[in-house]
Amino acid sequence: MSRTRFTVAVVGATGLVGRTMIAVLREREFPIGELRLLASGRSAGSAVEVGGERIVVREATPEAFDGVDIALFSAGTDVSRDLAPRAVEHGSTVIDNSNAWRMEQGVPLVVSQVNADDLAWHEGIIANPNCSTMQLVPVLMALRDEAGLDRVVVDTYQAVSGTGAEAVAELEAQILAHAHGAPKIASVYPHPIAFNALPEIDVFLDNGYSREEWKVVTESRKILHLPELRVSCTAVRVPVVASHSEAVHVETTRPITVERAREVFAAVPGVVVQDEPAKHVYPLATAAAGRDEVFVGRIRRDPSVERGLAFWVVSDNIRKGAATNAVELAEILVDRGWIAPASRRGAVGASAGGRSGA
Repeated sequence: MSRTRFTVAVVGATGLVGRTMIAVLREREFPIGELRLLASGRSAGSAVEVGGERIVVREATPEAFDGVDIALFSAGTDVSRDLAPRAVEHGSTVIDNSNAWRMEQGVPLVVSQVNADDLAWHEGIIANPNCSTMQLVPVLMALRDEAGLDRVVVDTYQAVSGTGAEAVAELEAQILAHAHGAPKIASVYPHPIAFNALPEIDVFLDNGYSREEWKVVTESRKILHLPELRVSCTAVRVPVVASHSEAVHVETTRPITVERAREVFAAVPGVVVQDEPAKHVYPLATAAAGRDEVFVGRIRRDPSVERGLAFWVVSDNIRKGAATNAVELAEILVDRGWIAPASRRGAVGASAGGRSGA
């Protein structure tokens, strides 16, 4: 990696993903000259300990991005819509973890080991995919390249940490309430999540799908460069703290054996095959928590369709599903010299700002 040191801002630095972004930056020894922590006005003035140093959190305003080379955003769609173009105007390259820019034309939507070359055409803003899409597309890429893809059906079993720290606290409180025979109070979700499964993540759309489900459909098509790919998804929230799990059924264009599928999955950087079900070896949410890999197992033929495969995919939704991929994208930008000089970023920032209001 370049020996140049960069000024890096983390927006949403006090949140679950923001704090993980800070940890991953340090773990991977990203070349930081200055780390600038930004958040809402409510959190401004608080301090976060980073490597033994207490860094005061600043309010995320346009002026806070003066001199920032790379800004990692994890502060929600509205904040990203408002502040990301402003950050670009001030000379920053933005990697955004919200839903604000993912399907915008002209904004790359990138998973590090799948379509890193798309970063070359960024105009200041780069989108990090949804966590469920993030862990799915590396294995779909392997099948696309080996045997082609005709149809994908995926059911997700998503951890409460995907909603945030308040959802984790609510799950823990409901478990304690159950143990003491007290009512389980739900405020984050419409029903208690403890000992339950909720087939509702985000709002429902007119087509009957939830927005979370439709993200998997549209984002997978964009990342894989397969705009006509047939994809269906059912997203379910389950009482797991960390790591999303997915049951995936794929129909390929050309035949592929289970043995060859294992080989092509294992060849993808960051993908680990765990597939010995007779020995109870398969991906587990608890084992994936705190890891950056995507784990795949239960690989088998799907006899209900011609050229069908079925498998199980698990990954930590906060790390690879959000923070780690964002840092990996920053590393690629640095390694390939794709962070534009401040003068040019200012020009495209005005363009990006125009798109935001479209």
